[in-house]
Amino acid sequence: MQTPLVKRRTTKRKERLAQLIHIYESGQVSELMDQTIDKLFSLEAAEAQRDVEELGADLLRFEERFGMASEVFYQRFEAGELGDGADFIEWASFYDMYRNAKNRLAAVSGDV
Repeated sequence: MQTPLVKRRTTKRKERLAQLIHIYESGQVSELMDQTIDKLFSLEAAEAQRDVEELGADLLRFEERFGMASEVFYQRFEAGELGDGADFIEWASFYDMYRNAKNRLAAVSGDV
């Protein structure tokens, strides 16, 4: 359930995106707008790439420590085969963040 603040922000974002789509569809886009949007996607992609790399390094430390790939660990963790020790919960959290960062990178890079 969204808080009122999150709901307002989400509504405002949707309105702004609809406005932007209208500008593009009606041919009213400027060179500045195009450049700004390109720069925004470039910056977001760079940030997502940094996140992927940092989280990948975190995952590698867990993989080396426990001797299994994160993908295998996560499947076994989700299946309840490994228990709920603090290290495993942390590893699962890093893996979730890593997958989210990879999805975000794909989205802002146009690879979706």
